[in-house]
Amino acid sequence: MTSKHRATLRSMAQQLRPIFHIGKGGINDNMVRDIISALEAHELIKIDVLRACELTAKEIINDLAMATGSEPIQAIGGRIVLYKRSTRDDVKHIEF
Repeated sequence: MTSKHRATLRSMAQQLRPIFHIGKGGINDNMVRDIISALEAHELIKIDVLRACELTAKEIINDLAMATGSEPIQAIGGRIVLYKRSTRDDVKHIEF
């Protein structure tokens, strides 16, 4: 993925609302499965890392991307943005 693609995805993510919240419990297997499902349905998702979480967004993003098979797009403050191209035909794909 090129830096231009990442910039496009970052600008698209500004309009998104976080659909997951990572709190004190951190990341677990159920959350990873749910994030994979959300990525399959939406391709681009935003995740909130709450202040109660022991780790920062920058510490979490690479592990989460690895676990979900997605691309880490951005980790700023308490927000994470992930992208993964969907394999479903009924999803409107993001074109670059």
